[in-house]
Amino acid sequence: MLKNKNANLLESLVTAVMVFDGDLELLSLNGSAERLFATSARMLLGLGAQEIFTHNPNCVALLKRALKEGHPYSDHELELYVGPHSSVHTVIFTVSPIRLTNNLQQLLVEIFPLDRARWLAREEIRLDQHNVTQQVVRGLAHEIKNPLGGLRGAAQLLERRLDDEKLKEYTRVIVRESDRLRALVDRMRGPASQAQLSNTNIHEILEHVRQLVSVELPGYIRINTEYDVSLPNISIDRDMITQAVLNIVRNAANAVLENGRNGAGGEIILRTRAARQIVVGQKRHRVLLKIEVQDNGPGIPEELQETIFYPMVTGRAEGTGMGLAIVNDIINLHGGLIEFESEPGKTLFKVFLPL
Repeated sequence: MLKNKNANLLESLVTAVMVFDGDLELLSLNGSAERLFATSARMLLGLGAQEIFTHNPNCVALLKRALKEGHPYSDHELELYVGPHSSVHTVIFTVSPIRLTNNLQQLLVEIFPLDRARWLAREEIRLDQHNVTQQVVRGLAHEIKNPLGGLRGAAQLLERRLDDEKLKEYTRVIVRESDRLRALVDRMRGPASQAQLSNTNIHEILEHVRQLVSVELPGYIRINTEYDVSLPNISIDRDMITQAVLNIVRNAANAVLENGRNGAGGEIILRTRAARQIVVGQKRHRVLLKIEVQDNGPGIPEELQETIFYPMVTGRAEGTGMGLAIVNDIINLHGGLIEFESEPGKTLFKVFLPL
């Protein structure tokens, strides 16, 4: 029973945990280590440290030193190259010798990803800043909305008293612009209502969005899909999540249109996966549904990346800067998380929703 509890505890850790024997062969590892190395336990177990840390001679040196001297060692900012494509992670790498009752030794290796911790710290700051900004914007939106109603009503009254059709057209312009500004203010205020949850197949939403955006795009832009059809239904507000996904996909479409103008083909990929052991706010989720929207556009300008989810922030002259702010509000309302990574030629938005 205790063994099972310990195994469950190890599987719940963000820290990658590995155990090597005295010959530096891998005896066991937890799920976080599998995800870090992007390789299954079946492929890693029994391999030597030299094979696992092929591109990390410092790691092997720390293991040998701890084994020889019987003392724990750490590197608090080690660049670890892992996975089939040797992706780099900044980690805290700790090796602790374990002396067994039969005088044999094992080594406990703990690898804590600093890049993820730093991202979470930045995310908390961003969320705090966004909440403050959103309160200010909603306050301003309320103050703007009241006089807009009066302006619209006055224009309608004036139109009734005018006989000249040309002058009436001016009052209609005022009414139309008042309606446009009112709609913008409503978007600035975000999703005020509580989510109306229903059991929903996420792929129905994604396919609906794909069809909507596809008819707006020229032929040189493709929207491809990579769905995990084994994912279960999820309890969400269907209309809200549809709007959130639509905003992200339309942003991707605007980005790849730039490629088309430059003579290159555009591609958007809609992808679904299960994500495990993700922290959202202060809560760790064992399993979440992950939606990815990837495009091969020019990327988000670096100067916008820290504030891209703030209201009124946009990289397009014709944009309102409300699309991603609304997305952020909707995902937060569902207890989820949105993040992105962007470089020229690849922008990837990831939405995590609790199952």
